[in-house]
Amino acid sequence: MRIPTPTSREIAIEPDATAILYVDVQNFNCRRDGGEYVGLDDETIESRYGYFFSEMTSRGIPNMQRLQKACRDARIEVMYTVVENLTQDGRDRSLDYKITGFNVPKGSADAKVIAELSPAEDEIIIPKTSSSVFMSTNIDYVLRNLGVRYLIIVGVLTDPCVDSSIRDACDLGYLVTVPTDACVTQSEERHVTSLRNNRGYCRQVTTDVLVTEIQQLVTRV
Repeated sequence: MRIPTPTSREIAIEPDATAILYVDVQNFNCRRDGGEYVGLDDETIESRYGYFFSEMTSRGIPNMQRLQKACRDARIEVMYTVVENLTQDGRDRSLDYKITGFNVPKGSADAKVIAELSPAEDEIIIPKTSSSVFMSTNIDYVLRNLGVRYLIIVGVLTDPCVDSSIRDACDLGYLVTVPTDACVTQSEERHVTSLRNNRGYCRQVTTDVLVTEIQQLVTRV
């Protein structure tokens, strides 16, 4: 049966055809002792990344946890993508990651999702070596096999990896919802500018609104 073409991005999800994707919420960059911060003293980490860690603690992680629970309760597919090489030496990384210096060896502690959002036993984790998960993985193939048409995207950082994934997902035909307070980057200006720039691609809501929507949709079934 042919699915009618939506005429707006501002439509509610359908739980049976939805997945939530957590982007880069991993030890490498979300813990102060992660690999991204090796060689930096506490004062430097605080001056450069204090905003990020404060936002993660106060709103990012709590809102991502609320969404994780709501989606699990609604039997919405919960998925994760993490920066992780296919090799130990990182020879498979994108040129951009090599230049930037991002190197997360296969199977390393840095590649693990943070404990606060620990995946359930059968939830899917997809390693990537590019900003957009759609560029260096088979996630589009996996999502289509799962019957996903609606994609909720959360995580870090709002402007590079989350934003890139939003745009690619939209171009591939997914209806994307972004809970704006469940994404975090390294400054308020960067966060606000990124959301403003991708507003034409996706539906933007708060975590409160989306959690309520999910709960109400499940209750009606």
